[in-house]
Formats: sequence, C-alpha cells, structure tokens
Amino acid sequence: MKIYRLLTEDDTAAFCHKVSEALSKGWELYGSPTYAFDQANGVMRCGQAVTKDVDTPYTPDMKLGQQ
Repeated sequence: MKIYRLLTEDDTAAFCHKVSEALSKGWELYGSPTYAFDQANGVMRCGQAVTKDVDTPYTPDMKLGQQ
C-alpha cells in the first residue's frame, strides 16, 4: 500500500531538513514542490508531497511520519 504526506514549513533550512529526513526514511518525492506567501504570518512557506510503500494496512489513526 502507498501512503501520502504533505510536508510544509517556513522557507528556512528546516524545510530542507524535513524533506531530507523523510527521504532518508524511505519516502519518495511526489510531484513538484510548492512555494507560497503566508500573508497571515508574513513569511514564505514551502511544501513537498512524499509517498511511501508500506506493508501495514491504512487506518485514519496511523501516524504517517512514523512509518
């Protein structure tokens, strides 16, 4: 089964580290990254979708980041 996550973070090195950590744990990039201005907080935000094949059946209470 394939699971999906959308990683988001302010446009800082923290976003790159978040994506790099996911890749190191077997997640794969899915699509292009996004970049948008968060007007409420006055910062640029980044997003990247990732997917991963897992053997565990999906449940809504599954902690995706721990897979």
